[in-house]
Amino acid sequence: MRLSYMSVGMAMTARELLRSRLVLMLIVIIPSLFYTIVALTATERLIAFRLAAIAGQPLIEVSERSESLVFIGTAVAGLLASYLALGLIQKQSEVNRRLVLCGYRPSELIVSKLAVLLGVIVMVGIYVAGLLPVFFHPKRFWLVVLGFVFAGFVYGSYGLLVGALFHRELEGVLFIVLLANIDAGWLQNPVYYAGAQNQFIIRALPAYYPSQLGMIGAFTDHAVTRPALACLGYGTVLLLVALAAYFLRMRVRR
Repeated sequence: MRLSYMSVGMAMTARELLRSRLVLMLIVIIPSLFYTIVALTATERLIAFRLAAIAGQPLIEVSERSESLVFIGTAVAGLLASYLALGLIQKQSEVNRRLVLCGYRPSELIVSKLAVLLGVIVMVGIYVAGLLPVFFHPKRFWLVVLGFVFAGFVYGSYGLLVGALFHRELEGVLFIVLLANIDAGWLQNPVYYAGAQNQFIIRALPAYYPSQLGMIGAFTDHAVTRPALACLGYGTVLLLVALAAYFLRMRVRR
């Protein structure tokens, strides 16, 4: 891969993202809106739950509001990252094919988009976690940030895969919203998980390890090495599959 081509590709991707003012507004508004709704509707009553990623699964007791805020923060970070990734892949797809005809390699285009996406995911994770102290103070703030960033990485990789497989935005948004709502927005709530049947299904979903990481960092002093490595591995597998699908989509027979 040629660095000069990649730098131009990163600059074009960043400009394309900055021109989408609606997306930038959603990144700012959605986390604040979701947190406000949770703060207005959840109570301060204590709830008890166990986290499957902690050995021995000791009982954790926190307020319903605090638990809900961390849970919804993970969901928001994943949803925003997947939508951004979908847009970066699907929009300007014909332009990208012409760039390939003009000498760009598909790998250079996807790596350029990926570099910009990773930077945005980190900023979104920091922003979403940075709103938490307005409502409560997590025990280990930077581990919560890491959990949100990993949620963005895993779901961002999923968004890239969906964008590479589907040409139209409607199908892509449908696949993202359905999985994000069922997974990060419902099944990964540790209160629900504790009484769920067939828990192996929940553990196989993308938001499982990021949710566990965020909860461990927010409410306990336990180690997070295992869930952090699992997040990295899960996201990397999705990313490699997405890269292969995008390469096949952009490949031009000469």
